[in-house]
Amino acid sequence: MKRRDFIKLIGSGVLTFPISSLMASQQSAQSTDFSNWTSYRLSFQVDLPDKGNSARLWLPLPDTNDPGFQFTQGSNWSGNATKASFSTIGTSAFPIFKAEWQGKQKSNQRHITVSCIVKTSNHSFDLDHYPASKNAALPNSIKNYLNPTHLKPTNGIVRETVHSIIKEKNAATTLEQARAIYNWVIDNGQYDEGTRGRGRGDVKSMLEKNDLSGKCVDLNSLFVALAKAANIPARNQYGIRINESKLHPCIGQYGDISQSQHCRAEFFLAGRGWIPVNPADVLQVSKLENLPLNDSKIVQLREKFFGTWEMNWLAFNHAEDLSLNPASNTSKLPFFMFPHAEIDGKTLDSLDPESFSYKITSAELIGTGAKF
Repeated sequence: MKRRDFIKLIGSGVLTFPISSLMASQQSAQSTDFSNWTSYRLSFQVDLPDKGNSARLWLPLPDTNDPGFQFTQGSNWSGNATKASFSTIGTSAFPIFKAEWQGKQKSNQRHITVSCIVKTSNHSFDLDHYPASKNAALPNSIKNYLNPTHLKPTNGIVRETVHSIIKEKNAATTLEQARAIYNWVIDNGQYDEGTRGRGRGDVKSMLEKNDLSGKCVDLNSLFVALAKAANIPARNQYGIRINESKLHPCIGQYGDISQSQHCRAEFFLAGRGWIPVNPADVLQVSKLENLPLNDSKIVQLREKFFGTWEMNWLAFNHAEDLSLNPASNTSKLPFFMFPHAEIDGKTLDSLDPESFSYKITSAELIGTGAKF
């Protein structure tokens, strides 16, 4: 039974899970360091104004489906919601918390607190000795990740661009092609700190306008769409930074992480599994530190982030083009990485935590307490 099958409405109680199934599920090729797990408490505090007759809230929660680099030990909630539950996004396995309020609250405010205990371990693959096979068979369960999404089509200019990349680099194997796409995104993309939120990931528009700038969703979506167009299964993983980085200060955050949502990417390699990549963080360090791409620090990050995720970050889900249930008045979301709330059917601005009145915090757990 998967851990998500245990998730249910439990008031202020706590859910706990064993780790033995996680240990047994790993592929031998993956070099996750199980001796070096780090524990965190992720907390959401949401206060919605007591206006209107009803309010609804949805929160993305850490993935509980044994991805190999993190697992969730438990979640709990408290607050004055009329109705609340731990659930999943539609028919998917991705965990969420949802709450509803009906009528006026005695406190004149709608309040909820959700806390999750999560462990992470750095996630990397050794790709140096991967066999150079051109036609390795894909499992049927993976083929869905070749499909386009609304903002990541795989035809037209996307397909033309990736064919040009592959031809220029004479990339024959899946691994060679994925690396060529990764390097092309870094060589041609640009991190733009002025982009609102984490970007939209509208790949077709970026290519048509020849404007390959943005933040993590834009830059990593560019990799994902191009990989799919090259017949390489790929996906974004949407989550949040939870700790300082040991690699560079500008790609980590600890404590108040209300505006630290972060997207990463991965592609599927037959015989190895999902391979982590992170071109957006290479470009972020380059831009914010004003370092050219040939600087030794950037060269090292470029090499490291093809096959490695530093796990100072949590994954929520890789859902795209999704609808929130119970039926939200918002049209389909391109992705779900930020809290989402509605009052009398009107959507609040998820990218403005101050006016939305939510705060997300992280705390590293040392022994039985938190590190401050």
